[in-house]
Amino acid sequence: MASCSAKAAASLFKRTLVLSPPRGGGRCSGGSGSSLGAGRARSGSGSRLLQPPPAFRARSLTGPPTPPPVLFLQDSLSDGLRVCYKYLNETSRSFAVVIQALDEELRHAVCIFYLVLRALDTVEDDMTISLERKVPMLQNFHSYLYQPDWKFTGSKEKDKQVLEDFPTISLEFRKLAKAYRDVIADICHKMGNGMAEFLEKKVDSEKEWDKYCHYVAGLVGIGLSRLFAASELEDPVVGQDTELANSMGLFLQKTNIIRDYLEDQMEGREFWPKEVWSKYAKKLSDLANPENIDKAVQCMNELITNALHHVPDVLMYLSRLKNQSVFNFCAIPQVMAIATLAACYNNQQVFRGVVKIRKGQAVTLMMDATNMQAVKAIMYQYIEEIYQKIPSTDPSSNKTQQIVSSVRSLSLPSSPLASRTHYSPIYLSCIMLLAALSWQYLSTVSKAAEDYVHAGEN
Repeated sequence: MASCSAKAAASLFKRTLVLSPPRGGGRCSGGSGSSLGAGRARSGSGSRLLQPPPAFRARSLTGPPTPPPVLFLQDSLSDGLRVCYKYLNETSRSFAVVIQALDEELRHAVCIFYLVLRALDTVEDDMTISLERKVPMLQNFHSYLYQPDWKFTGSKEKDKQVLEDFPTISLEFRKLAKAYRDVIADICHKMGNGMAEFLEKKVDSEKEWDKYCHYVAGLVGIGLSRLFAASELEDPVVGQDTELANSMGLFLQKTNIIRDYLEDQMEGREFWPKEVWSKYAKKLSDLANPENIDKAVQCMNELITNALHHVPDVLMYLSRLKNQSVFNFCAIPQVMAIATLAACYNNQQVFRGVVKIRKGQAVTLMMDATNMQAVKAIMYQYIEEIYQKIPSTDPSSNKTQQIVSSVRSLSLPSSPLASRTHYSPIYLSCIMLLAALSWQYLSTVSKAAEDYVHAGEN
């Protein structure tokens, strides 16, 4: 079995932002466990199940419409930046959409941040590079940002262009404001060291699971938060509170690792912590055997319960955001994640095939998650779906009920969670452009949603 490298989970950009959301009790293909109430409800719990009041339900799904983000025009870009956005669209169609909806200066910084980490990840992914050569490359990759001529032409990976033309990327990096450069170089340094550490190391304990997810996703959340603060679009506390930013990344990464069990097994990769799966099987691969399906689902439910403990941090983080484009950028993958966990919880289909959700449901989530009240309503909806499916015989049922209760209380309209001012419709100056751009936008969002639903960009 392959070591726990970042090849499977890659980075927040490569894998975390491609989530498969249900909505309104949508069904996963091949399994009924994901629909609302389809799984076995906790014994005797049906009559006590809290439901959001009708007014709360309506407010979460209606309200003033928010025009879709308009992708910026590239005519005014330098040749180097134009090439960078070309690479962005080539290597991450779905992530390119949300990046290009950010405000201009921040947009360029996040684009370069993405490409630098994509290049780093491409080195890590390339199994044709020997460990003797790869380890120092990963550890020193941050220094290549200041070497104008550095590039790597020996990669066999599909995204090799970001290594072969790294001089263009590093040049645009050096043109960024120092505040952005410092963040990007620091995160690249830490991530490279983390990738090198886990090249030949498996995840044994839950603590190591958190550490691994920190390296490949939490650091990205921290880096993005620092960029948001550096842009002055968000308050300094957003960049300073690394615990909340780390939880944003861990929630997304754990969701992908849980959902992608079967895919990782087929490709010889292991990311579930041994401390958990060893309670249910002698080998992690045994969970895929039909005779072990009950134990497999119990193991998955325990991991989902672990992941749900990040939701309070996610809600607190989002409540601090002020800029609309930043809020959309951060909120969309988080609501995708909670919907994906609701689809996976107590669902045997995770061990039999791919959990797929209709593309239209993904688009609806993307369009709805534009303010804090809507996000809280979405969280409430899917946490209730999980609650209805908790089996009374599940070993983790008590812990699951406890975290569900906590998240539910934070998701109610009257919760004490600090909240930002409600957004009024944005981008009003672009109204005259919407008719001309609507077809292009819908095609782009449709393709992005398809990427989300198909759970990867490989």
